[in-house]
Amino acid sequence: MSFMQNGLRSLFRASVSLTRPVMCRTWAPAVTTLVPSGSCNFHTCTTLGKRATPKEPTGWPKYNDIVYPPLMEGQPIRPAEITHYRANIKYSPKKMWYIAFMIRGMSIDEALKQLSFVERKGSAVVKEVLLEAQEMAVRDHNVEYKSNLWVADSMALNAHFIKGARRHARGRYGHISYRYTHYLVRLAEGKPPKHYYEPKPSGSEKMQEYLEKLRNRRIVRAL
Repeated sequence: MSFMQNGLRSLFRASVSLTRPVMCRTWAPAVTTLVPSGSCNFHTCTTLGKRATPKEPTGWPKYNDIVYPPLMEGQPIRPAEITHYRANIKYSPKKMWYIAFMIRGMSIDEALKQLSFVERKGSAVVKEVLLEAQEMAVRDHNVEYKSNLWVADSMALNAHFIKGARRHARGRYGHISYRYTHYLVRLAEGKPPKHYYEPKPSGSEKMQEYLEKLRNRRIVRAL
């Protein structure tokens, strides 16, 4: 009789342990979920938490809403400026930075031409954004000729990134980051400048600057 009682007790304990909720840690940081012991190996949290919610550079398009005061008589006409962006592009910010840096100071037609020869994913995205900004300039900002634009500013910013894990041999795991980027562009009306960046002085110019510095120096207690 005692043998049967012991068997029933062990069977009852085993059934209770299968249905008892246990603490199972998920992939999300500092999040614990009560799940049955049979489903402890499943991912039960949301894919993106509150911290990982993707954001957009909402302040950049606000430059289009600026209203300047009227010009006085004789003042030069202020050229139109158009800002546009594309947020959360699944592309590395470091790779996108080289493409954004390349087209600075170019006319809109030259930038589109150069981007068509760059066989990268980022160049196709930048080309689409430039075409959207060009269309916006004619439609919303009263730009007469769509070819009379140049790239005044072009940059790539860091967006959100998702942490993940990659399997390795012998049961080990490695860290991997899925990075996103924001691309921002500003088009200005008119012809592009001759030098977008100030050119470095030549040797003769440096020599003249040095001589002028010597001639203008003040020697204390001299004749």
